[in-house]
Amino acid sequence: MPYGRHEELVASLNDGETFAAYSAVGAVFQVGFVPKVIGKSLVFLGNTFYGKEPSYGKFKAVEVIARIPYQSWELVSYMLLTMFYSDEKKAIELSKTARFGSAAQDNETMHVVVFSQLAKKYGQNSFFFHTLVPLGFSFFYFTSSFLLYLFSPRRAFELNYMFESHAFQQYSRFLELYGDELRHKPVMIDFLDFYGRHAKSEYELFQSIRNDEIIHRNRSMERAIECTRKASS
Repeated sequence: MPYGRHEELVASLNDGETFAAYSAVGAVFQVGFVPKVIGKSLVFLGNTFYGKEPSYGKFKAVEVIARIPYQSWELVSYMLLTMFYSDEKKAIELSKTARFGSAAQDNETMHVVVFSQLAKKYGQNSFFFHTLVPLGFSFFYFTSSFLLYLFSPRRAFELNYMFESHAFQQYSRFLELYGDELRHKPVMIDFLDFYGRHAKSEYELFQSIRNDEIIHRNRSMERAIECTRKASS
């Protein structure tokens, strides 16, 4: 999805009815056994290290990890394109994933840079818990996403669906817990302006990032469904 269209969708999801309808689309999607096990393991380990409730430090850790599948898909897509240039349909499919991965990766990079600043501001930025541990998670997640996409793109998208569902739930919970307080906290982060996202308060920021995550969740679901249709046709 082009940058402009993504930002338009993010803004439209601030409307309650639009958000409810879009949320319902991917709420009951069923994933396979392998992505379910890996996804639940990541969530369990994350909750073990950072607690079940969201926090600035937990969001920084989550966003370090969230970039990983998009990086792995883009890498595998370009690697496979080397072998499938003559297969036009395959090349289109791989290029679609590479585009999705590149745009989503840029979006998640914005998240992690912003949350690095916020975690530092609020004293939730320990080197071990909020840098070293997420890097360990990232290595495991990269390997899982890389291999799944290489051998079963559908399962790779399903795994990301699970991770993005968890991220979406965490941001929704944070807004529920601290929404009134966040409305009175201004945002002054240069990288946010560089990216092109404008938020007057932390509430607007968290709301927009929550919207990013549900878009990523639903797009992962859509790509998984496309894989299923192509396999059955």
